[in-house]
Amino acid sequence: MGVTNTLRAASGWLDLGLPDEALLELQSLADEEQAAPMVLEMKVVIQMECRSWNAASETARVLCGMEPLNAEYFLQAAFCLHETGDTLAARNWLLRGPKSLLEMPTFHYNIGCYLWVLGEKASARTHLRRAFRMDRSLEAFARTDRDLAGFH
Repeated sequence: MGVTNTLRAASGWLDLGLPDEALLELQSLADEEQAAPMVLEMKVVIQMECRSWNAASETARVLCGMEPLNAEYFLQAAFCLHETGDTLAARNWLLRGPKSLLEMPTFHYNIGCYLWVLGEKASARTHLRRAFRMDRSLEAFARTDRDLAGFH
């Protein structure tokens, strides 16, 4: 069927709310095709939708190794690690990402959450305030974020 058609089909399954079917679609590809960055990008999205946090963190970390300047991969890998309950690893992984992360409100918000969960309240507040200055909509989101219990 070809990689492009398989990705299109997997995306369709995902749009229908059937991530398991989307994953099966990707598994129909040859091994070398499954290792392509565009396939791995789709795979991590599907794994996150399935809440398969360990698998998603592994896939995202592979992508980080393949494209170490792609900040989104580091955000995904760290988020998935955090969702597995390993917030310390999430913080450490995010901090080893590219410098371009520093310009992203999502970086400051996520690292703020991780630091808050880890008890590093002062550093967390600094990052969260910066995130809010960069993107005001994050303030409303923070009010209901379970990671930020006691922040406000």
